[in-house]
Amino acid sequence: PEHSPPPLPRERFAPEASPRGEVDLDCDECGAPLRWSPEEGALHCRHCGGVRAVEVSDETLLERPLDGAEGAPRGLGREVRVMECETCDARVTFEGSSTSEPCPFCGSPSVLPQEERRQQLRPESLLPLAVGKADVHARFRAWVKSRWFRPNALRRAAAREAVGVYVPAWTFDAFVRSDWSAQSGTYYYVTETYTVTVDGKPRTRTRQVRRTRWWPSWGHRADRYDDLLILASRGVDEGLARELGDFDTSELVPYAPEYLAGWRAEEYQVDLLTGWDAARERIRAIQKNRCARDVPGDTHRALRVKNRIGDVRWKHVLLPMWSVTYDFRGESYAVLVHGRTGAIVGRAPYSWVKISLAVLAAAAVIGGLALAFGGAR
Repeated sequence: PEHSPPPLPRERFAPEASPRGEVDLDCDECGAPLRWSPEEGALHCRHCGGVRAVEVSDETLLERPLDGAEGAPRGLGREVRVMECETCDARVTFEGSSTSEPCPFCGSPSVLPQEERRQQLRPESLLPLAVGKADVHARFRAWVKSRWFRPNALRRAAAREAVGVYVPAWTFDAFVRSDWSAQSGTYYYVTETYTVTVDGKPRTRTRQVRRTRWWPSWGHRADRYDDLLILASRGVDEGLARELGDFDTSELVPYAPEYLAGWRAEEYQVDLLTGWDAARERIRAIQKNRCARDVPGDTHRALRVKNRIGDVRWKHVLLPMWSVTYDFRGESYAVLVHGRTGAIVGRAPYSWVKISLAVLAAAAVIGGLALAFGGAR
């Protein structure tokens, strides 16, 4: 049966208000630069301790039609410089005058300053960084100590400076109508006679054999996709990012430059249309799985799905992560920490000695159980 989704709230697509200009990120008390504090959820001055709240806009989050990128605002609304990593190709913004910034994702010192920053699409919204650096280092220490089948020396591995980074992503909304056809299969069983040889003599046996009765089936369904996330980063390890867990897009706030004060922000390297291509392929895979579950019977084959995708809308968003790299026996390893939940994932070397001992121990247990059951007979 067709599943008719509720209509999208049209107020979300109202014309955009004029974009904000450059903002004042200096302390009102002493004039020193302010920095977004995840612990306080506000701008904080490390010189005098002053705090300034960030006014959260009450504007609805704008979602644009796929062909509506030309009129979108550009830039980040703040003066930053961009470094491009020669190792992982990440392009990351930062403040200040330093020319020796290492890459926050891979730790490589091979970064090149970009004299002219591209005026990329401005993020529509973001999730503010909510996990502080002290918490990140504590989680890293607990993480390295909890790794099983890793070298014991790994527990003493020291992390380089953790770097908080806003990572770019696209979100896509779409309405999808899928028509499918397949051959449905229903199981039934028949009794089969066969012959075996016992003590040199033939013996007749019977067994139940499963068969499948095939018949044609077809159907259709309709689904609504809301905030399907596609990472637009080249610096973040994609496998680790998937393990890191979901980001709750219901907590997105309208973009404001204050949230980026004192933190890195990666420019998107996956452009809008390339991001939509990836989203469309994911939608197709999801719809095929959903249609497969709709096919009646015990099994199916020859499933064909035709999708009609419409009402596509997008947002450019920033997701908060902490990037931690550490060195162990001459190799660098990456660790990511979720900037909202504190979840941590990372790469670590294996101890093949521990793995071999575990395999031998398991084999010994299995052998002991076999002997015990054999003796019981």
